[in-house]
Amino acid sequence: MGYMETVQDFVIQNFLFGDGKLLKDDTSFLKQGIVDSTGILELVLFLEQTYDIKIEDEELIPENLDSLRNIARFIDRKLSCNPPHSRSTTQQTSQQVR
Repeated sequence: MGYMETVQDFVIQNFLFGDGKLLKDDTSFLKQGIVDSTGILELVLFLEQTYDIKIEDEELIPENLDSLRNIARFIDRKLSCNPPHSRSTTQQTSQQVR
């Protein structure tokens, strides 16, 4: 599942109560009242935990987080600049040390 689909599932389940009929890739979460300021914090926590990234305060802007498309692009940029370490790589390294 890609970034957009994963985030879409999260938004539908947590903010739209399972009804995502009107949610499009470029739907503004703020303009449509889908996500409020508290919801943005939930969304940021989800993204940080799901993709093993750190979202800085200056990155909390609509251009990064206001639609599925913006979030997918943002995650892609974050991961291409600083890819997370996969568990399998960490496990392989620890096994090689033993």
